[in-house]
Amino acid sequence: MNIVKPMTIKRKLALHLLLVLCSVTFWPGQALAEEAEEAEEVSEEKAATDYIAMEPAFVTHVGEPGSKITYLKAAVTIRASGATVRPAVEAHMPRLRHELVMLFGEQTDLDRLSSMEGQQALREEAARRINGVLEEQQTGETITGVLFTEFVVQR
Repeated sequence: MNIVKPMTIKRKLALHLLLVLCSVTFWPGQALAEEAEEAEEVSEEKAATDYIAMEPAFVTHVGEPGSKITYLKAAVTIRASGATVRPAVEAHMPRLRHELVMLFGEQTDLDRLSSMEGQQALREEAARRINGVLEEQQTGETITGVLFTEFVVQR
């Protein structure tokens, strides 16, 4: 014959109450933690760098008009800070390429163009022009930079 001791019933009751309290206390916290993880994943997606190659490479003549013809070849990659920028860039790629062809064709100072400072200034101006087009087209997107993956000035 099994006899149930009153102490055991109290312990079981206390254990059940403790489990109920813990589950009520921790479940909302767990839901908040899961929501925070989801928000972090979304922000990581938005903050993830996306590189968009502008194919094919740009080839144009540079220098003073009437001088010896000098060519510039530049392979350009756009740096975007999120996946939402790519569709806007791809939708307006012909206009963006036009802006860069015009920018590269405006270069007349070959010594500056061949220097690191000149190339940096050219990258910054290219980014400004691309962002200007994206703003003009009301895309709500901006790029974070322009990279030259190939840059050759042939004199």
